[in-house]
Amino acid sequence: MKRLGVNIDHVATIRNARGELHPDPFFAAKFAKKSGADSITIHLREDRRHIKDNDASKICSIKNLLVNLEISTNPSIVKKALKIKPSFICIVPENRNEITTEGGLDLKKNKFKLKKIIDQFKKKNIRTSLFINPRLNDIKISSLIKSDCVEIHTGKLANLLKKNKSYTKELSMIKKCSTLANSLGLEVHAGHGLDYRSAKLLSKIKEIQEFNIGHYIIGESIFFGLSRVIKNFKKIIK
Repeated sequence: MKRLGVNIDHVATIRNARGELHPDPFFAAKFAKKSGADSITIHLREDRRHIKDNDASKICSIKNLLVNLEISTNPSIVKKALKIKPSFICIVPENRNEITTEGGLDLKKNKFKLKKIIDQFKKKNIRTSLFINPRLNDIKISSLIKSDCVEIHTGKLANLLKKNKSYTKELSMIKKCSTLANSLGLEVHAGHGLDYRSAKLLSKIKEIQEFNIGHYIIGESIFFGLSRVIKNFKKIIK
């Protein structure tokens, strides 16, 4: 059974727009789990634009909740994550001027730095994942530096689908990367820009075991409710 990770960053975005306490990401995490989410994803960005340190600590302390903490390679963020001890970590690239994560990690340039970070989390028995572009060489490097998982950046595919443009080449590359990753013992995840259509398409790739979806889920929840949207995605990706 494929798993659904629900990213609740934008619950914090709405809260922060008023500088108040509501809506509370802590409550959102518990409610999403109750609604069928297999795990919760939060991104502790360097600029703390949505999830704050206290949010991350509280959410990671919820009993029987699997939390996937997205982090950059910034030493202070890595130190904070090691202290918080989430269930999983996913290392992502970060640019303070970006609206959202714009692509995968530059593994060729940063493989030694990433290997050191991965080793630190492995010592704490925390599952590691790398957010990568769908490139075969990035899969190979991920395996070499001993990541447990890869999360394939699906933003390009999602955007092609939304614009009704040809997506077969991008889909083919994601399939090839997923097959290679699986053969090398890496667990395959998918995330970024996914909606019902793109998630359904990618669910046909048997090697993809986990989908991490946030913006679309929170957006649809405004109209249809969080529980209903989570249940819809669970049906689509099963």
